[in-house]
Amino acid sequence: MEMTATIREQMEEFLHKNEMTINRFAEISGVNSGTLSNILNGNRPISMQQLDRITLGMGLEEGCFYELYIDECIFHATPDWRRLGPFLHRCAELGKLNCLDKAVRMTMDNISYSPLLFETAELFFKEGKHEAAVLLYKSVAESERFQHSERLALCQYRLFVLELTDDQDANLQAAVYFEPYVDRLDEMYQLDALKELVNLNLSLHRWDKVDAIALKMGTKATIQYQHIGKIFKKQEGRNKPLIFYILYSHLIRATVCYECGDYEKALEFVTLYEDPTWIDDPDYEEIRVIEQFKEWAEANKYLYKLMAGDDDLLVDYVDFITDREDEIFLGLCSIMIAANRYQLDVDYILDKFKKYIVHKEQRNHIGKIIQQVTADRYTRLLAELGIYYLNTNRYESGLEFILDSLENSIKINSDKGMLRCMGVFEQFRPYSTNDLQLKYKYLVKDVQILNNKKIGTSIGYR
Repeated sequence: MEMTATIREQMEEFLHKNEMTINRFAEISGVNSGTLSNILNGNRPISMQQLDRITLGMGLEEGCFYELYIDECIFHATPDWRRLGPFLHRCAELGKLNCLDKAVRMTMDNISYSPLLFETAELFFKEGKHEAAVLLYKSVAESERFQHSERLALCQYRLFVLELTDDQDANLQAAVYFEPYVDRLDEMYQLDALKELVNLNLSLHRWDKVDAIALKMGTKATIQYQHIGKIFKKQEGRNKPLIFYILYSHLIRATVCYECGDYEKALEFVTLYEDPTWIDDPDYEEIRVIEQFKEWAEANKYLYKLMAGDDDLLVDYVDFITDREDEIFLGLCSIMIAANRYQLDVDYILDKFKKYIVHKEQRNHIGKIIQQVTADRYTRLLAELGIYYLNTNRYESGLEFILDSLENSIKINSDKGMLRCMGVFEQFRPYSTNDLQLKYKYLVKDVQILNNKKIGTSIGYR
């Protein structure tokens, strides 16, 4: 069957080839015979439901006429959302994103469609049809005339979240591009947007930026809690109770102090989220948040004191995370850093928690840790394990971990991780086997290729 023919021509050919009457095809397809006659005579446009029934009746693959449908019933017909809307939904359901994108771009000259396309994008977002949603958000953003509109800001927020990858360089560009849009968002979305920026910048080790955004988030949340209180905290649009953003601000600022080596200041921030007595009449969700932050406070007090040199707390810290599986992966990362800094023997801890030395999704009682943070922590854990084994003269195991960390650093495009691993391997190269040297050689080539791509790529965004 010639696919350049129109849908109507192909229907006629099908009926002729199969010696089938319109009435018989109506029985097979479930489309009224009068409707079919009008379609074949060109007196009636084909609806989406009719197109799918006709396709099925002809024994063809779902969506095989969609390219033709765009030209015949969307582009060359009077624009009609009653056809375009269902078409976009079916394209999203069948994964025909090229058709969806083509149809949307053909109709973007008519800016009256922008609100409808945005509503559809939001629906796709909620339904988990993220690839389709991205295409719609981009089209709406490109057509938006007013650069300070809330709709444009929300499109950029959705695109920021949906297009994050493991590539730290690309994520940095995404964060820099999106940040100016935060204040243009409706108030109900601002706190989650700031939280997303905080978490992403954590994975990028941009500590000054993390601290500044966390402070902004905490300040906004505190003002809303104090001045709007119960009414606002029940408002839809935020993912978590309002108090979460206040407490999370303190926790993140403590983390920044910890990463910068100011453990005393980090402990001061812990006191701000471990026992928030200022919370008025907490509901069930708020109680869950409070309990989670109390647990984090206890864990972090152990950790910060341990990192400050109080290695007597190591046993207590291990006992604490043993009973809290959600804390083990992060605890291992911290323990290995402390072990390398203070030459601690942690073999028994590694044996106890060896099944947790894997890259998998990390969760806590109130949500999951974003993939970018987990990937960065896992890469750092492998490096610290490698350094630990090298420092205890177990060279082959140590270098294997270093190369694993280098490989993961390449995957997430972490310059810091790559430099760390290459520096360590070069230092201990005399102790490496031929197999390890060969693997290192290939990984270094991958690093060079990655760096050449960075040099050859001009920065541009949406």
